[in-house]
Amino acid sequence: MRKSVLGLSAVLLSTLAAAPAFAQDEPTPAVTVTANAAVVSDYRFRGISQTDKRFALQGGITVSHESGFYVSAWGSSIDDYVAAGGDQELDLIAGFSKTVGAATFDVGVLYYYYPGSGGANTDFIEPYASIKGTFGPATAKLTANYAPKSSALSVGNGKEDNLYIAGDLSATLPDTPIGFTAHLGHSFGPSYLTIGKEYTDWNVGASYTWDHLTFGVGYFDTNKNAYSPTGRNISKAGVVASITAAF
Repeated sequence: MRKSVLGLSAVLLSTLAAAPAFAQDEPTPAVTVTANAAVVSDYRFRGISQTDKRFALQGGITVSHESGFYVSAWGSSIDDYVAAGGDQELDLIAGFSKTVGAATFDVGVLYYYYPGSGGANTDFIEPYASIKGTFGPATAKLTANYAPKSSALSVGNGKEDNLYIAGDLSATLPDTPIGFTAHLGHSFGPSYLTIGKEYTDWNVGASYTWDHLTFGVGYFDTNKNAYSPTGRNISKAGVVASITAAF
């Protein structure tokens, strides 16, 4: 932030006037825009592949206000078994984030939109809430996502809902561009998101950041068996590689 020069003596002011101009700190903008684009070897949503264990193209943009409010849009290519023949997923998000002491609270609503699903009932909303704390080089986060009852989530029993609880740990090696992550989540069903009964997913990963690029690799697994129309076990353990560019 710019600092006031009121109270400086006349001598100091005259010295500054005679000295060359130096760049000053720019004021913090009220609105910031960030974006990213990625290529992943497999798009895993809560441990289950959305691309039949094949590559996906992804990207997103977030507009944040200094008050803590933000809106975001994120998209990915998917396989046609996910949303009645559609090959794209678009997540629209609106939320509010606030840091109090060492804790950061985040609440919002996420809308899953699947263009190209031929009018099928595939879209649904999912409010979420999380709390995050940083401890030295490590960050811990607890998240809860709840999708209200919707026919889009039905597995044959009328409208269904879904609750997802997850914990995440991340850390960066001091003075290095190397990071590590760990995730554990549980989906409570039955619903379309659990493909039947509830299940647990987990993953661990590592990343290396160079300039605006981040190279990542992770190991994903679940305690579920789910199969795509091609016969692949899309919930089976697998290694996922990614390259992400931040703007």
